[in-house]
Amino acid sequence: MIVLGIDPGSRTTGFGVIRRDGSRLIALGEGRIVVPPVDDPPTRLFALTAEVERLVERFRPDAVVLESLFHGVNSRSLIVLAQARGAILAALGRTRMMTAEYSPAEVKRALTGNGRADKVQVAKMVRLLLGLEPAARSADATDALAVAICFAQRQRLDALNSVPARSATRSGGC
Repeated sequence: MIVLGIDPGSRTTGFGVIRRDGSRLIALGEGRIVVPPVDDPPTRLFALTAEVERLVERFRPDAVVLESLFHGVNSRSLIVLAQARGAILAALGRTRMMTAEYSPAEVKRALTGNGRADKVQVAKMVRLLLGLEPAARSADATDALAVAICFAQRQRLDALNSVPARSATRSGGC
């Protein structure tokens, strides 16, 4: 299964692509989408939509997962971020991708066991789970990889939980 994780942003949007092969997770790509710094929202949002569509075309993921919005103190920033997220969802709708979303706390809990983990702890777990070298990578890309890992782990757990339990008795007596 190939998963594209997206960390939506108003100026930069992080992306991370992983492949789950059984219990193994492999990083396929990561980076940032930087939209033009223009004041014209339609131009910025169109550029973001086009880049997301290119990522889907390039990596051909089975699913795309986004980090959901959280309430901030600045309502203007929240509105701009919601617009970016809407552009991303529109692009995914055009490509008919399966999508999911997780809150930042859900992602942190899935990776570290603590929903209040800091960015350093999350980054360390992303490196460990994907076997990456400690390199300089953007926080946006790290967050996107984290949300993709969260989805892949949840899908694996859901698949394991759907398997019927084996009988507790053994043949041959015990």
